[in-house]
Amino acid sequence: MGMRAAYERINNPPDLSWRRLIRQAPAYLFDWHFHPEVELTLITKGHGTRFVGDSIEDYEIGDLVLLGSELPHAYVSNPGTQEQEAIVVQFRHDFLGAGFFDRPEFSPVRAMLDRAKQGLFFPGSISAEALTGLEDPIAARQTLSVLDALVSLSDRHDARPLASQHHNPTLDLAARDRINSILEFLHAGYAGPFRLGDVAEVAHMAPAAVSRFFRRTTGMTMTAYINIVRVNAACRLLVDTDLRITDIAMECGFQNLSHFNRRFLLLKGRPPRDYRARYRRQLGRS
Repeated sequence: MGMRAAYERINNPPDLSWRRLIRQAPAYLFDWHFHPEVELTLITKGHGTRFVGDSIEDYEIGDLVLLGSELPHAYVSNPGTQEQEAIVVQFRHDFLGAGFFDRPEFSPVRAMLDRAKQGLFFPGSISAEALTGLEDPIAARQTLSVLDALVSLSDRHDARPLASQHHNPTLDLAARDRINSILEFLHAGYAGPFRLGDVAEVAHMAPAAVSRFFRRTTGMTMTAYINIVRVNAACRLLVDTDLRITDIAMECGFQNLSHFNRRFLLLKGRPPRDYRARYRRQLGRS
C-alpha cells in the first residue's frame, strides 16, 4: 500500500514525558496519519477495520497493537456501530532518556520496538484492566506502569507483524485528503449500488484515474474495499439482530445471497451462519 499519510503533532502533558488518552467517538472515520511517537492502542469499545502500513484487518474489543515511529495508520469503525473507545499511549523512543533501552536488561524491549516499525498485533482479548496503572495519580507511577507494560509485552512470543517489510510510506497532504473523501463516501453509501462515476465526482477525477489512484494508494480495488465495508456491516447485523441472512445480505448492498456467502467466507473464514452462532455464544445470547 502506498497510501499517503498526514503528519500528526503530539503534545505531551506538562507533568509527563509521554501521553495517554482515551479516544472516544460515536464513530472512527478514516484519518490516515503518522507521528514520530511509538503508539500502543487497546480497543475497549467498538469494532471495525484497522489500517497499518499496507495491512488491513478487522479490530474488535481487546485488540492490542504497538505501532512504531512514523508508521501510517488509521482506525475505521463499522457502519452503524454505537460507540468507539480506545486507550492510547504515545511516547518517543527516548522518553526515558537517550539510550535507556540500549541497556542489556532492556534488550527485549528494544528488539520489540524495532519490530514495531512494521506494527505488532498481540493476539488474545486483552482487557482495559491490563493498563489500569496508567491512571495512578502519581505521574512517576504512571510512567513505571508504561515501562512495566512494555516489559510484559516484550516477553510475549506471539506478537505478529502487520505491515510488510518492504512497506515504505510516501507522504502527501493533498493525496491524503482526497483518499479520505473517497473512503468517507464509500462508508456512507456502502449499502447502495456502487458506481465508479459517483466516486470520481467526489474525488474530482476521471473514472479511470480515480480507479488507478485508489488502487495505488490503498493496495486494493474499490470493489474489494467496498466488500470489506459491507461484510463488516453484515457482521454487526448478524450478532445484534435476528434478521434473516438473506435480508442482511440485501441490506448491506449484496445483490444475491451466493455472492454474499462467498465474500463473507473469504474475508471471515467461516459462513455467516457459523459467524452468528459463534459470536452469540461468546455474548451469552441464544
